[in-house]
Amino acid sequence: MRDILLKNGPVIAGVLAAAELVIALLLLGRYGKEKRPIRLLMALVALGLFYDAAVLACGSFLPEDILKPLSQLRFVFHGVLIPLLLPICAEALGWKKTAKTVVWIVTALLMAGGLVSGIVTKLEPSQTAGITRYLSGEGTPALADRFTRILSYGTVVPLIAAGIAVWIKKKDSCLFLAGLLMFAFSALGPATGNFDLIFLIGMFGELFMVLFFLLYKGRRK
Repeated sequence: MRDILLKNGPVIAGVLAAAELVIALLLLGRYGKEKRPIRLLMALVALGLFYDAAVLACGSFLPEDILKPLSQLRFVFHGVLIPLLLPICAEALGWKKTAKTVVWIVTALLMAGGLVSGIVTKLEPSQTAGITRYLSGEGTPALADRFTRILSYGTVVPLIAAGIAVWIKKKDSCLFLAGLLMFAFSALGPATGNFDLIFLIGMFGELFMVLFFLLYKGRRK
């Protein structure tokens, strides 16, 4: 499996990006029909992940003066869109207006922090599996790096917890599977010693997460 990933990085990223775009458009279509906020939130997360994968897929042939600013936006979009997992949880759990307001305040603060962290991140190029990408490099404030890591993992845990509650209450396991598979693939790289491929392996978890977003039904409130 490692050899396959190493030899086909750009192709894999391109396929994942295309799949995430299709899912994002389907979620937007469902939002248009159902008018449920959770569909729009899920679609925005899927669009952010599509952008991330698309930039990685194009990294092997885009010139530096184009790839670098596009990569800066990867960090910005990650910081702004990943916190939306929290209101997704609140919508799925059917929380009342007051509780949702609190969640949105927390989300807005995280989004603001994510935006600032994405902007102040200093980039340096790296190449793995045929993919040229920009990573957080020397000069990036330690707090920004720490905040980005907190967003990556700290928002998935509430998704798993909310997924368990929704599974029990509404007999729909999709939200739980979305969080669980995202977490599992994030941990798979380190667990197998493929530290250089964490980003590529984790992208499969992102695809599964938005796929189960698409499969999620829940109940109308």
